[in-house]
Amino acid sequence: MRLEQARLVVDAVVGAAPGPVSVFVADDHGELVAAATMDGAPPDTRLNAQRKAYTAARSDARSTGELADNVKGEPAELHSFDPFFTFFRGGVAAFEDGHRVGAVGVSGLPGEQDEELARRALALAGLAER
Repeated sequence: MRLEQARLVVDAVVGAAPGPVSVFVADDHGELVAAATMDGAPPDTRLNAQRKAYTAARSDARSTGELADNVKGEPAELHSFDPFFTFFRGGVAAFEDGHRVGAVGVSGLPGEQDEELARRALALAGLAER
């Protein structure tokens, strides 16, 4: 993911969030491209947002929610993943021309809201979910 796209994603999340969140935008390896923590967001939201973006960037799933659904009820599956992976909703992979280019992770609100903010921000930056 290009820096310009990542900054658009960060700005879109921060501008639309109904409460304080952290947002982490990663490249296709799960490494930092851009991030922000809103005033009032709890400190743990930073690591949670990072883990969500990392997971969505590096897994085969399109989102952390999808990955969680795929392994639901299978404890052995949960233990076979990268230990930095998370199964909390709010991480969404970004695609450009059919190729995974990175991901965004949002943390601070209920998971469904985090995920919706991530999806909307990707769309505003011209990136697809697949």
